Amino acid sequence: MAKWVAFPYADARYEYTPATLKKRWSRLHRGDCEPFPKDDAVIAAWIAYHAGRFGEAIEGGLAAGSAGICVANKAACVYAEYLETSDSRKAKLLQEAGARADLQQKSEPKNPNAFYLYAFAIGRYSQQISVAKALAQGLGGKVRDALAHAIALQPKHADAHIALGAFHAEVVDKVGAMIANVTYCAKRDEAYRLFRQALELNPESAIARIEYANALAMLDGKKGLKQAEALYAEAARCEPLDAMERLDVEAAREELA
Repeated sequence: MAKWVAFPYADARYEYTPATLKKRWSRLHRGDCEPFPKDDAVIAAWIAYHAGRFGEAIEGGLAAGSAGICVANKAACVYAEYLETSDSRKAKLLQEAGARADLQQKSEPKNPNAFYLYAFAIGRYSQQISVAKALAQGLGGKVRDALAHAIALQPKHADAHIALGAFHAEVVDKVGAMIANVTYCAKRDEAYRLFRQALELNPESAIARIEYANALAMLDGKKGLKQAEALYAEAARCEPLDAMERLDVEAAREELA
C-alpha cells in the first residue's frame, strides 16, 4: 500500500454514509455533474474522497474497475495539487490520471468527466513543468480541446468552465494577447466570461472565485487587484461540504493572510 499524506482538516461533517451522500450529491457534484454511482464499491470510494481520504479513494476507485475511474482520477488530481510534497510523485500521479482518462475517453466517448479529468490532470501537470514548456509540447491544445468537448457534452459543467477560463488566462499571461489569440485561440475576455458562467452554474464554488481572482491579478495587474481581493474574500467565506472544498477555502484564506 502506498503512503499518502493525510488530509489536515479531517471533520465529521465530511464523513458521509451512502444515504447522506445520495442526499447531498447534487450539491457536492454541482461542479462536475457526475451522476450518482450504482456500484457499492464506487460509492465507498466517493465517500473516502469527500472525507479527504484521497489515497483510499484512488485505490478503491481503481479496484472497482471502469465505474471507479472518475473517482480515482479526481482524487489523484486533488491530492497531487494540494497534499503531495514530492514533485516527482505529484507528476507521476497526474500523468497516470491523464493516461487513464485518455483511455476512458475512447471507451466512454459521451462521458464529460473523461474529458474534464484528462484536462484537469494534464493541466496541473503542465503548470508543474511550466505553462510555456507545456505549450511547446502541444499540451495546451489538448487541454483546451478536452475542456471544450466536456462542455459540449455537458453545458452545465461548471468545473470545465473554470478550467477553460484558467487556460485562456494563463496562455494570455505567458505568451501575450496577440500570440495567445492567433496560436491558441485564447482571449482575456473569454476567460472572464467563462468564470462568470461557472459562478452562475455553481454559485457556492470557492475555486471559481479563486481562479477568477488569479486571472484578474495576472491580466489586469493593479487595476484588477481590488476585484481579485474581493473574490478571494468571498471564497474564504464559502461553506465547504467536503475535503476538496475545504482545501480550496483554506487556500483562499492563506492568500488573504
